[in-house]
Amino acid sequence: MKILIVDDSATIRAGLKGLVERMGHSATEAENGEEALQLYQRERPGLVLIDVMMPVMDGYDAARRMRDASPDEWVPIIFLSSKEDDQDLDRAIEAGGDDYLVKPVSFVVLNAKIRALHRIESMRSKLLDVSRDLASANRELEKLSRQDGLTGIANRRYFDSYLQTEVRRAARERQPLSLILADVDHFKAFNDQYGHQAGDDCLRQVASALGTAGRRPADLAARYGGEEFAMVLPGTGVDGAVDVARAVSRVIADLAITHARSAAGRNVTLSQGIASLTPEKETASEDLIQRADQALYQAKQQGRNRYVVFGGK
Repeated sequence: MKILIVDDSATIRAGLKGLVERMGHSATEAENGEEALQLYQRERPGLVLIDVMMPVMDGYDAARRMRDASPDEWVPIIFLSSKEDDQDLDRAIEAGGDDYLVKPVSFVVLNAKIRALHRIESMRSKLLDVSRDLASANRELEKLSRQDGLTGIANRRYFDSYLQTEVRRAARERQPLSLILADVDHFKAFNDQYGHQAGDDCLRQVASALGTAGRRPADLAARYGGEEFAMVLPGTGVDGAVDVARAVSRVIADLAITHARSAAGRNVTLSQGIASLTPEKETASEDLIQRADQALYQAKQQGRNRYVVFGGK
């Protein structure tokens, strides 16, 4: 590895350079703390050997600044001093150092220290890699726990949690919140006619259509259950929700999925129920669901392939 050697004595630097090169490492040199800090930031050494007492900037100050320059990294720092003093050792550790050696330094002692610190750094790197892998796996598991296995959009569990959160947020901020519940018209007949594989593919295409119809990052498309879907539209009033429902209908129509046994049309269609309100503190997510469900029921009663707004519009 590359080792930064910092000492105001050219003779000592040369001696230390010879030692570390005998160990198989490369060396870069600085004659004071200020120059060392610049080299540290530019060269990114694997280890620093630094004298305590130097002109311009001493070793303690330089070590502190190195640590401040890269707080998320750990580069081993070994202090070198011509005197052995407990107080100096305490200052060295407090400044961010990892070890303290008294000059002159022998090859055997220095080699052992460097190997020990390098081993610690290797273990730390492995631990960080494991931590990153674990964090990535946890994020993936969290994503999967929110996702419907068939369609890839949000599942019912996440929908319930998300809607509850958005109802509370809308009540605090006095903002409108809309919900659309949608049902694939005559889906059982579609499955009977074309088979379950075609039915699954149909549901995936409908889910994708709902996902593209959401216009804002906070809009959530979810599989509510079976052939039922939902869209949570935070910060959206009834007019905006109607626009989204119309957009969904257009995208579904453009898919042109043939449905020979549908009484609502020649292709797959959706019935949609829309509910919109500005929640109060006591409003529950179930209140919005019940309204949207009633509107969906009315859409089916009126012949399907349409949207109905709770309360009429």
